[in-house]
Amino acid sequence: MVKTASAGKLGTILVSGKGRTLYLFEADKSTTSTCNGACAAAWPPLLTSGAPSTGGSAQSKLLGTSKRSDGKTQVTYHGHPLYLYAGDSKAGDTNGQALNQFGAEWYVLDTGGNKVDLD
Repeated sequence: MVKTASAGKLGTILVSGKGRTLYLFEADKSTTSTCNGACAAAWPPLLTSGAPSTGGSAQSKLLGTSKRSDGKTQVTYHGHPLYLYAGDSKAGDTNGQALNQFGAEWYVLDTGGNKVDLD
């Protein structure tokens, strides 16, 4: 499940069904994830075993999936593979916003699937 939540100055952003903030990775140039191994341990992919669903103001037409190198199915939104951040301990945390790790930057997404960059 991909839904939305208000995140203060970041505005309305995409979150998981459990309310955890979702991120995009700027190194991903297509729907195929480039974050594996140690990267996927720090930035766990949002996985699904069936068709993903939306809630709140998330747009179902922007939702999709892609196969990961390990064969699992990752949820995508507006062409971006979606990730959680291990440094977010609870719903509402946005500690991964604008971090530069594993070769590129990470950003929360707005309801249109675009990165939220306040700089």
